[in-house]
Amino acid sequence: MESNDDKKLTKGDITKLGFRANILQAGFNYERMQAIGFALAQASLLKKIYGKDKPALSAALKDNLEFMNTNTNTVGFLMGLLISLEERKENRDLIKGLKVALFGPLAGIGDAIFWFTLLPIVAGVCASLASQGSLLGPILFFLIYLGIFFLRIVWTHLGYNLGVKAIDKIRSSSGVISRSATILGITVVGGLIASYVHLDVIAQVAITEGHTMSFQEAFFDKIFPNLLPLTYTLVMFYFLRMRKVNPVTLILATFGLTIFLSWLGIL
Repeated sequence: MESNDDKKLTKGDITKLGFRANILQAGFNYERMQAIGFALAQASLLKKIYGKDKPALSAALKDNLEFMNTNTNTVGFLMGLLISLEERKENRDLIKGLKVALFGPLAGIGDAIFWFTLLPIVAGVCASLASQGSLLGPILFFLIYLGIFFLRIVWTHLGYNLGVKAIDKIRSSSGVISRSATILGITVVGGLIASYVHLDVIAQVAITEGHTMSFQEAFFDKIFPNLLPLTYTLVMFYFLRMRKVNPVTLILATFGLTIFLSWLGIL
C-alpha cells in the first residue's frame, strides 16, 4: 500500500477527471453500456498512478470495461471515489465490488433528482417564460443546466476526498466491504435482467372451446414471470463464461434465433 505522502494525483487531476466524466456516453453499446466512456475518462489518471506497471494498469482498465450504467451527472462521485482507491493501490476486488455496488443506486438517485424532478420543473418554468416572449426563459435554463454541468466537478472532488478520508476504515474492513459490495452489486445487475431482456411468446393456447390465450399470458406472466429472460440470460452467461464464446457470435446467434422463431410464429 502507498502512504499519503506518495500521492500522485493533484487537485487539478481530479478537476480534469470531473470534466472527463462528460464522455461517459462515448462508445455506448448494449453489451456494456457506458463502460468504454467510464474507462476512457479515468485512463490518463490510471496511467499516472501506475506508470510503467503495465500489469496493474491493464487490470484497472479491464475492471473499468465491465458493465456500467449510471447517471451522467453523479458518475463523477463514483469516479473520484474509485480513483482514490486506485491511487493507494487497494485490493482489486474491493475496488471492483464498490463500483458494481454503487453505480445502480447512484443512477437511481441521479435520475430522480435531475431528470425526473429538477430539470422538468425548470424546463416547464423556462418554457412558460419563453412562450411569453421573455429572453429570461432560455437564459435561465441555460444557466441552470450549466450549473448542473459544473457540479460534476464538485461531485468528483467529493468522491475523491471521501475515499481519502475513509481509506483506513475501508482498508481495515476491506474483506467485509468487498464481499457485501459484490453481493449487492450482483443483486443490482441481476435485477436489471427483467428491465433489459424481453422475450414474449405469441403462440396461442386453447382455454375453452372457441377461446384462446397467448402462451405468454397464460403461463409465463401468471405462473413464472420473467422466467424466459432469466433463462436466456443464464444460457448466454454459460456460453460466454464457460465455453468462452465470442460475444459477437452470441449477439448474431440471438438475432438469428429471434428471426427464425418469429418466422415460426413462436415469438
